[in-house]
Amino acid sequence: MLFSDYWPIFALMKLEANCKINLGLDVLRRREDGYHDLQTVMFPVRELFDTVEVVRTAAAGVEFVQTGLVVDCPAEKNICVRAFRMMQRRFGVDGVRIALDKRTPFGAGLGGGSADGTAVVLAVNELFGLGLPECQLVECAAELGSDTAFFVRNSPQMCEGRGEIMTPFDVDLEGLWLVVAKPAEGVSTAEAYAGIAPAVPDVPLAERLGLPVRQWQGAVKNDFEMSVFASHPSVRAVRDALLAQGAVYASMSGSGSACFGLFADRASAAAWRPPTDVVFVHREKIARSSIAMQ
Repeated sequence: MLFSDYWPIFALMKLEANCKINLGLDVLRRREDGYHDLQTVMFPVRELFDTVEVVRTAAAGVEFVQTGLVVDCPAEKNICVRAFRMMQRRFGVDGVRIALDKRTPFGAGLGGGSADGTAVVLAVNELFGLGLPECQLVECAAELGSDTAFFVRNSPQMCEGRGEIMTPFDVDLEGLWLVVAKPAEGVSTAEAYAGIAPAVPDVPLAERLGLPVRQWQGAVKNDFEMSVFASHPSVRAVRDALLAQGAVYASMSGSGSACFGLFADRASAAAWRPPTDVVFVHREKIARSSIAMQ
């Protein structure tokens, strides 16, 4: 199910908010506003998703309920509620019930929370008949975080700036098998950035991603890996186990702690055995819908 496939039922919308992986991640420079300029290709993981249900209510305000994985934060700080509050402030909408069924692990670099927040933005746009164009949906989503805007398009994108400047990117991984694995420990975004040394690479990411996938290892890198691997050996162990057991390419996703591997076929993906401290594994075949550009 794609973001573009959500359906209205009277005053209810139910969305499957899938996560993403990063194909390469270059941290180019620190900006005067405290953010960093990045260059990364975000790629949707279609079959790993949270379910976000948004219902219009007669009562004012927002009611929030959550099932699935437990996120230890007050409801008002959950990105779903923050997304509604932002839309309420911008457009005067009011009265919803949000139900989040959390399945994507957090603290993983998979953008699960960002996908949830963007799902609420898209649902509010439809339920309240706002008719916002894509550019305004991207602007709204970008207010919530650095990778939220990606989920408006939810197709392979070269993401720059903080991640909100997007260009469709042609990368053909159809037929490969994806394995995503997360160790028990998580990595906060703040911790990952604290250890980074920004630098502009000699060869642009787009050029390196133009190589055959089997040549990506060592060329298509995630700049967060060096510091995260040093302070979290279990994360490196996951990446190394993916490579040792047949992945044609493996990397940490985002700021971690999840890693992913691309495997040539179902048998090799199914045969992969994670290190003992891995608490989450997801496998799926990459289909054409994942690489369709928009």
